[in-house]
Amino acid sequence: MGTDPVTSTPGLTGIDVVTPADPGWDDARRAWNLVVDAHPEAVALPASADAAAAAVRAARRAGLRVAVQATGHGASPRGSLAGALLINTSRMRGVTIDPAARTARVEAGALWMDVVPPAAEHGLAALHGSAPDVGVVGYTLGGGVSWLSRRYGLAANSVTAVELVTAAGEAVRADADNEPDLFWALRGGGGSFGVVTALEFRLYPVDSVYAGWLVWPWEETGRVLTRWSEWVETVPDEVTSIGRILQLPPLPELPDAFRGRKLVAVEAAILAAEAEAARLLAPLRDLGPELDTFAQAPVTALSGLHMDPPEPVPGIGNGSLLDALPPEAVDALVGAAGPGSGSPLLSVEIRHMDGALGRAPAGAGALGRMAGRFGMYAVGVAMPPQAAPLVADEVARVNGVMSQWGSGRTFLNFADAPADTRSMFDPEDHRRLREIRARVDPEALLQANQPIPGGE
Repeated sequence: MGTDPVTSTPGLTGIDVVTPADPGWDDARRAWNLVVDAHPEAVALPASADAAAAAVRAARRAGLRVAVQATGHGASPRGSLAGALLINTSRMRGVTIDPAARTARVEAGALWMDVVPPAAEHGLAALHGSAPDVGVVGYTLGGGVSWLSRRYGLAANSVTAVELVTAAGEAVRADADNEPDLFWALRGGGGSFGVVTALEFRLYPVDSVYAGWLVWPWEETGRVLTRWSEWVETVPDEVTSIGRILQLPPLPELPDAFRGRKLVAVEAAILAAEAEAARLLAPLRDLGPELDTFAQAPVTALSGLHMDPPEPVPGIGNGSLLDALPPEAVDALVGAAGPGSGSPLLSVEIRHMDGALGRAPAGAGALGRMAGRFGMYAVGVAMPPQAAPLVADEVARVNGVMSQWGSGRTFLNFADAPADTRSMFDPEDHRRLREIRARVDPEALLQANQPIPGGE
């Protein structure tokens, strides 16, 4: 199918549309994850909600499906975009902070780097992701696990309103009083229900946090992760932490202590004064880390704490949820990804969930809570491109090794491979999501990264 039906549609007048014949084609279609090589029929670059609605209506008239992308961090499971119009929302980055109400309103293309600093100016924090260049909308629609989530829960459940364009091309607002079914589905159910043009969500009174890394040589992996798995059973909800196995490339932008090294680390963010935080960390510090970066820091420092790559990379990863992390699980993880394993993976991490993440709040959305006490994510870099099958096999192997401690559920934000969405929700919630999808998008116009099928 050619692009003429789109580019010649009167409804797209005034909207930038890029086609394969245009010089900016590769930039317009590119996802942040460079493994993704999407070839839609055309890319629309709306600068407003009205323009996004016009793009949806034009796609319908042209017989095209609709996919949406702000950054493309989670684009891997989306599948082919042949026969689709890609709506790139990167020009819609407006952010408004209401310090009195402790809320933010963000447009569809806003990144967390657009939200975190202005909120912090008022002593407020968002439940943002682990990298400043992640898109707010995609992260939040999928659930959203942040450095503050053990205290405040999933980001999706802090959403107070969603502005979107339906598959019929109509602009609607979904909140507790308007379109309540849509409002429920959008909070954790992903992008199958409309083209979101803006979100409103709560902010929290946090201006500083005690955060950092403890780092040991790779040979200490078993000892460190065993202690960490014991330690997390003792900490309050104010502590969010990650145990991590790393094999870092010799990149010049990495700090000297990390560049080209194999390491085991514990990262954490603690909502406590320094003295109390130091008391909580003592069992880990007793293991004698070679590097200890913990300090009281402004809440803005959390955006870079995880040290995610600042530029697009060809990454292949996938994750799962675990019910438990007993000593035998730690041993299995070390055997699969630690010293002597032969694993080529860049990072294998276990995130401690529980706390507020394990409790669905009143009025929760489709994903009320995390269905696992730990979240695991394994990732490698496909460089050169021929390495992609090997990396994908290793990611699958490590997740497979840990599956015997799995909860039987997956998490949309960690699922970078196509997955059956029934594994992401309670059965009754998945049934309700399918019914809502069938009602709001009966022709399956919308192509989400992890689509909810319509009907029974």
